[in-house]
Amino acid sequence: MKLKIALLQILPTGTLEDNLKKGIICCRKAKEKGADIALFPEMWSNGYEIPEDINALKSMAVLPDGDFVNTFGKLAAELDMAIAITILEQHEPLPRNTVILFDRHGERQYTYAKIHTCDFGDECRLDAGDDFFVTDLDTRIGKVKVGSMICYDREFPESARILMLKGAELLLVPNACPMEINRLSQLRGRAYENMLAIATCNYPEGKPDCNGHSSVFDGVAYLPELPSSRDTCLLEASGEEDVYIAELDMDMLRKYRQQEVHGNAYRRPEKYKILVEDHVEEPFIRKDKKR
Repeated sequence: MKLKIALLQILPTGTLEDNLKKGIICCRKAKEKGADIALFPEMWSNGYEIPEDINALKSMAVLPDGDFVNTFGKLAAELDMAIAITILEQHEPLPRNTVILFDRHGERQYTYAKIHTCDFGDECRLDAGDDFFVTDLDTRIGKVKVGSMICYDREFPESARILMLKGAELLLVPNACPMEINRLSQLRGRAYENMLAIATCNYPEGKPDCNGHSSVFDGVAYLPELPSSRDTCLLEASGEEDVYIAELDMDMLRKYRQQEVHGNAYRRPEKYKILVEDHVEEPFIRKDKKR
């Protein structure tokens, strides 16, 4: 069974209204290409803009159950296609960087706010999320266990690990930064060590500090019929603006997860207590870290 994932590697327009219109057009294009899921880049509602002025920032934020978001819920039902829409979310005391997943019936599956906010930069003016979520997403090929990380979340192995432990088979990752060899390697590593697929959607060239290269890694490193390991990268887009499609073989992934050695097969969590201690020592002390 092949699950078709559309990565909407598109440029923001500069206004909420036009981002809504462009987002609708691109979702329709994804459906025309046969997509089962459409994924937006990070904070599509305002094109990942975080002004210094808090009042200006708050004025850009949209309600998680407001017209902008609900339009994509209705569109998901109309197109019979899941949509992961991203927003600057109205939240108190500060807005959040959020992805909302609608299934193909237009039902909201989760609202995930970025946990690892970039507090060393503009995201110091955002609130962080509280938890990671996994849902049984109803798709054309049946139920798929889906969760999300957002951009900087991928740089912490704990993010993907928690989602794997909660049952995720596929992670949808909105992004807004230069995707170069090291960040792509992080995604490859997260997919490999957790035996799950990771689909990442970035902004294309033309958006400052972004370069496209949206990607999908399926995490399947070894197949018995191959003499050596295989490339787990199903898709790495160019820097150009477009709607890119990757086909994820869910049968192959599930069989692999049943028999290979990674993921949760041989973990020793009783040895990992230090991982949940909250003290930080030099050289990692940062004055701008939020608690």
